[in-house]
Amino acid sequence: MPKNNNRLNRIDEELRKEISNIISFEIKNPDATGLISVTKVKITPDLKYAKVYISMLNSKSKEKTLEALKKSSGYIRSEIAKRINLRITPELVFEEDDSMEYGMKIDSILKDLNK
Repeated sequence: MPKNNNRLNRIDEELRKEISNIISFEIKNPDATGLISVTKVKITPDLKYAKVYISMLNSKSKEKTLEALKKSSGYIRSEIAKRINLRITPELVFEEDDSMEYGMKIDSILKDLNK
């Protein structure tokens, strides 16, 4: 079982790198604004779905940016199929990763407590 887990982690990391490159350099959707970074990718054990966690900075509208990425998921998926040799190319599910904002909120609460 642990061997399979290592494989999934390697696939997660490879997908994260490729999706990050595609979003940064190839997506031409005007609604996808700001600095978009892929923080984490989690693939299901059957390799059919991959949850892509996105962090957005300086985005005009996070909802519009997320929607633009969802619309572009077909293109991103086809590019992944060309670049990564997997039997099944997973369907991409984009979700906002708010762990950075959560961390900043906790940080500010701790600073307020120290005052």
